[in-house]
Amino acid sequence: MADSNVLELNIGVGKLASQGGQSLVRPRCPAPFLLKTYNLLEEGGGVLDVDGASDEENESKKIVSWNVDGTTFVVWSPDEFSDLTLPRYFKHNNFSSFIRQLNTYGFKKISSKRWEFKHEKFQRGCKHLLSEITRKKCETSVFPSYLKSSSEENAMTNSIEENSDQRLLIEENKNLKKERLELQMQIAEFKAMEMKLLEYLSQFVDNHQNKVRRLC
Repeated sequence: MADSNVLELNIGVGKLASQGGQSLVRPRCPAPFLLKTYNLLEEGGGVLDVDGASDEENESKKIVSWNVDGTTFVVWSPDEFSDLTLPRYFKHNNFSSFIRQLNTYGFKKISSKRWEFKHEKFQRGCKHLLSEITRKKCETSVFPSYLKSSSEENAMTNSIEENSDQRLLIEENKNLKKERLELQMQIAEFKAMEMKLLEYLSQFVDNHQNKVRRLC
């Protein structure tokens, strides 16, 4: 009889322990960077309010916003985003640093014409998905992580940042070259139009002078 009581007591203690362990498990919180980025979009932190302007006019002066479907977000004005928006939510105003952070969490730049970024779990109205977004893991090495010196880790971090900056610069350089070619074509068209207008004007003046001479 005593043995059965001891057994029941042990079982009860085991259940309490297991329940207590489950109660200590807390849902994972989203990374502060993701939460701040989500909040600045939801709170309209990317709209440049102009004194005396209507709501529609201010809406057209967006600095950063969700796209129409809310599946991506666009930084419409990187300069104003750096100067006005970033300092309100982060402790810096460095646009390149913001992009590097996006890259570490798996965001992709999906447009060559504008700064538009996408992550399948970063969407308007889906704040609960932020906790599922995690940092990218560094490439595995043949050496255990505890054997790596701090200088090696810093060198790896710097290399990743430099490569990311280099890719962005190359992409931006391509866009600038494309824009330059388009501008050169437009300038050539305008020059051709100018020559035609001058030719028409010269013909008009000559005809007018001939008519005046005839009347005289």
